[in-house]
Amino acid sequence: MSAARGRNTRRGQPVGARSAGDDGLTAADETLHPEPIACGGAAIAMDMSANAMPGLDWRAMVAALPAESRIRLAARARCAPLFAHAYAFHLNLRFGGMRPLDLAEFAHDQHLSGVKIHVEDGEQASLSRMSDDALCAFGRALGRLGLELHVETSTTAAAGLSDAARIALAAGATSLRCYPRYEGRISQIIDWTIADLRRLAAFDPQGRLRYTLEQHEDLKSEELVRIVEAVANPRLGLLFDFGNMINAYELPLAALAIQAPFVTEVHVKDCRIRPDRGGWAHLACRSGEGHLPLHALFIELLLLGDGVPQVRAFALEEEDGYFAPALRFPSELPDAFIPFRAPSITDIGDGDREARLRREIAAAHRQVDIVRTLLRDIATEAERIAG
Repeated sequence: MSAARGRNTRRGQPVGARSAGDDGLTAADETLHPEPIACGGAAIAMDMSANAMPGLDWRAMVAALPAESRIRLAARARCAPLFAHAYAFHLNLRFGGMRPLDLAEFAHDQHLSGVKIHVEDGEQASLSRMSDDALCAFGRALGRLGLELHVETSTTAAAGLSDAARIALAAGATSLRCYPRYEGRISQIIDWTIADLRRLAAFDPQGRLRYTLEQHEDLKSEELVRIVEAVANPRLGLLFDFGNMINAYELPLAALAIQAPFVTEVHVKDCRIRPDRGGWAHLACRSGEGHLPLHALFIELLLLGDGVPQVRAFALEEEDGYFAPALRFPSELPDAFIPFRAPSITDIGDGDREARLRREIAAAHRQVDIVRTLLRDIATEAERIAG
């Protein structure tokens, strides 16, 4: 996320994640925390390998499915709608001169279904800086490439959300993601967000957009569900991020179980879970090198929806190096207070900038391969058992 994101001045201050280095924690600290993290009776050791959360066996999950579900799982795994996400190129969009159209060309070259891009991605070349004519031209360019466009913003406040809707509609997008960035008590944040999202119809009177509310490190899953149910807009669902529940002291599969009825879009990433002041922080890493049960999450998400898939987009959001501190704690008082934090960025570091930008590009390409291999493995296993 660019440094300009999340400027929400209404009813409090903006809330955003910190870059690596805040609270005195950096990637190098990982070796300083060999102790396990207690997780509801289990323990996550800091040096565990990917997909190795205790008690998780994704092949056993597939084997336990009814035959009809295995057939559905295999079919959906082979045609899952994968989207390029701009955050996979966050540093190149900030420092490397990358433009939104470059992201679209990457998605086209990788035979992806579409792109998800924040209104601020690309700095001076971002969607937020484009005229309506330029937005229309951008949308037409994506159409020629056969790509669907999803737009994202980091606020639910009226001014920011209405402008993001304007941008999305002008560019021919089909979906707009948002999340609250308020400072305040949990009950206040929930009430403010409900009031914000009840305005969606006014921003898009013809109902051309679908909307998603993302869990973004502060609210717990049941709080998000409470918001969506209260808003009662059939075009509003949840965006499930593979790692953002960690900071709210939740684990991925447990969070998904609560959010599942409302999840229509997904951010795919991996991270390492780290102790932080009695809660959990997350340090994003390359997919397959973290603590998240990637296979198990994909299995659960692919199976959502009986007749047609419930999840419309799996966005590949590699965030290697992004750090977010704990925001919720097991010892917190009722109606906890969420404090002000700076907007979200990934720290580019003090080393060779060009080398860092090249590594980010390589990681984004690698994630496409990793996820496709993972989906192929799931489909093959489901078909093997079914056969």
